[in-house]
Amino acid sequence: MTPVLLAGRVDCRNRMAIGNIDLTPPELRVLGCLLEKQRTTPDAYPLSLNALRLACSQSTNRDPVVDYDETLIRDALHRLERRGLTRLASGAGSRAAKFRHLLADALPLDDAEQAILCVLMLRGPQTPGELKQRCERMHAFADLTDVQDALGRLTGRELVARLQRRPGQKEERYAQLLGAAEGQAEPAERLEQAPSGELGASHGAPALAALEQRLERLEREVLELRAQMRDPVGEQQP
Repeated sequence: MTPVLLAGRVDCRNRMAIGNIDLTPPELRVLGCLLEKQRTTPDAYPLSLNALRLACSQSTNRDPVVDYDETLIRDALHRLERRGLTRLASGAGSRAAKFRHLLADALPLDDAEQAILCVLMLRGPQTPGELKQRCERMHAFADLTDVQDALGRLTGRELVARLQRRPGQKEERYAQLLGAAEGQAEPAERLEQAPSGELGASHGAPALAALEQRLERLEREVLELRAQMRDPVGEQQP
């Protein structure tokens, strides 16, 4: 799918899928930090360049941990501004320039969807259980069903993709599709999307079918062995 480049205030309410916005890792981190701090520390929002640098490079709630300087963050802000995703928020008399995000204008999202997308931008792929716990400061999900419902809406708009399970992991992971994360060559690859009410149900179908076939084969072999045990030499000729 061709990447979608946002410019100005774009109304996407009537679009079923947004596609890949194709942000760079610094742009993704800057946008995610602005979104997080708006929800978790509203008194300190909008953010100055220094506050944004500290947010981008903090060692908690970030994966991977990075060490961005102000030049890199300023460049990311300029590119995001050209896309219509951030803007300068401080007035002429302000002592320091401050910045805010415009994600709500570009991609209308409810609180649950915004919280999930923010965590995926800042911490990489997550399971529904991890999202429920790590979104708590931004949005309190009642249960995992609420998380799955929000993930279903985001996957329907192609903002999030469901990934393969890791070995030994029971829950599926989900990744954002706004752009490649730090250390990742390109955005996460999609799996075939399931309807929101069936997320997770179809993923195990091929493995289940293979298991059933194996069980049937074993049952046939057991029946054959039992027949041989009942008459082990009955077919032998003198």
